[in-house]
Amino acid sequence: MRQWTVDAFASGPFRGNPACVLEPLDAWPAAAWMQALAAENNQAETAFLLKTADPARFGLRWFTPALEVPLCGHATLASGHVLFAELGLAAEALVFDTQSGPLSVRRTGDLYEMDFPAQPPRRIDPPSGLAEALGVEPEEVWAGPYLVAVLKDEAAVRGLTPDLARLHDVSRAATLGRGNVGVAAIAEGQAYDVVDRFFAPGSGIPEDPATGSLHCILTPLFAEKLGRPRVRFHQAYPGRGGDLDCEHRGDRVLLRGGAVTMLDGELRAAP
Repeated sequence: MRQWTVDAFASGPFRGNPACVLEPLDAWPAAAWMQALAAENNQAETAFLLKTADPARFGLRWFTPALEVPLCGHATLASGHVLFAELGLAAEALVFDTQSGPLSVRRTGDLYEMDFPAQPPRRIDPPSGLAEALGVEPEEVWAGPYLVAVLKDEAAVRGLTPDLARLHDVSRAATLGRGNVGVAAIAEGQAYDVVDRFFAPGSGIPEDPATGSLHCILTPLFAEKLGRPRVRFHQAYPGRGGDLDCEHRGDRVLLRGGAVTMLDGELRAAP
């Protein structure tokens, strides 16, 4: 059984966010086995694909080292890359059936384009303890599946060293979700429009390098702020960084990014 490690939302090797992708299976393994493999891989996500009668349609599930998640952008992009670039699938587009509904991936030039559900956030008053957990006072706070703090500038985003335990508790209380937090600011004089970071202690990930699901929230938010549907994001994970070219289209978000295969291996522990 083959498994690939792919850097997703990456402009080159050692950029973006690594995801492991298992070759398509005939049946879902036990959830406990999938969780054990994800913990063994110890990447932000491991993606599992299920064959269907349609050669361009697959079931898709995502596991962090700690739990199964309902939506993951970078591992979906990595899955599309494996099917197109590594397995040579000839199709105009791929469809993945997931907990978040059907998701599509297509090639567009050197990039991949994913069609995801938009998740516009609502503005809320800053929750008690958020500024202390972040170490900085946010300009605005928004709530969706994750808590989002808008900061004054790029330097504030890049300079964060948050208290993750406190951040988790504040976010869980505010969103009734897992306790994950995105931070973002409009960038000045850069090739990108917005810089952001994502702290995901509620999913067992202290900080995620490049996060598709976060940008389902950020894209409608910043498209409205900037007055145009297309927004270029740079997720400023220290030492790596990921780039996402996003577009808000009604109740959907298009997420575009590159991918690089880093590892092609043989998995010897069968389900």
